[in-house]
Amino acid sequence: MNRLGMVGLRLLQILPTLVLIGVVAFVLVRLLPGDPVSNMLGDHATDATIARLQAQMGLDQPIWVQFLLFVRHAVQGDFGDSIAYHVPVARLIAERLPVTITLAALATLIAIGLAVPLAFISAVNADRWPDYLIRAVFQVGLSSPIFYVGLLLLTVFAAALRWFPVGGYGEGIGDHLYHLFLPAVALALSFSAVIMRSLRASILAVLTAEFVDFARSKGLSQRIILLRHVLRNALISTVTLIGLHMGSLLGGAVITESVFAVPGVGRLMVESIFARDYTVIQALTMALAVVVSLTFLATDLVQMWLDPRAAK
Repeated sequence: MNRLGMVGLRLLQILPTLVLIGVVAFVLVRLLPGDPVSNMLGDHATDATIARLQAQMGLDQPIWVQFLLFVRHAVQGDFGDSIAYHVPVARLIAERLPVTITLAALATLIAIGLAVPLAFISAVNADRWPDYLIRAVFQVGLSSPIFYVGLLLLTVFAAALRWFPVGGYGEGIGDHLYHLFLPAVALALSFSAVIMRSLRASILAVLTAEFVDFARSKGLSQRIILLRHVLRNALISTVTLIGLHMGSLLGGAVITESVFAVPGVGRLMVESIFARDYTVIQALTMALAVVVSLTFLATDLVQMWLDPRAAK
């Protein structure tokens, strides 16, 4: 199968995934205790007032009717208005989703920048002190909860040293990256440990392959062997791991954005759950599902570039 056909097949496979996620999100959000109307009106609202507002919002209809209405409007690109914020849901997501994507992308770049060179050093010096030291340091990062790492970074580098802002998002691209650096580091530390361990194991496996021995017998330098022959083959499984970890990275963004007061979709999701904002939760779940699905597609394309056999 050529690359264009593979991309088309993957895009078709995304559709049933989105339908299933839409059904699950729609049902689960209505299993939450409480309802948005009672949350809006407070404890002193009368039953008649609650019933009248539920009828206005369509929440008094059977759940299957509500779902069909949700699907019909979603296909048209209309996700309704937020119950808590009283603005179109599409506008909320358009404002906040780029923040979270930028945070996840920056965390991924930091994790790769930390993990790849150190994985090489660890693999080349296997079972020697550099290997033990690197694995021990990354094990600490892997074992530390994200919220603890975030609070530690916030206390030291933002509150005490004042090198970075305490929270927010800033104005302009440079200011955005400056504000997101500490949250991205908090996300990247555990992620980099996962990448390093996987890449180290892959490098050790590739170093014993026959084509590497053949390259050495040709008199190629160690640098060329590592960069041209070992790295490309070792990265195949690591790229898959990075793509699969994107869902966990977005999940970690929920905690990180809350700790650093970053106005992304993770923080929006938490606020919407507490407010029982059905429309935002449903649309946001679908938007994140699309992001993760497209990330998997990008992972497949990178794999095909690293290993053309994957397209067959």
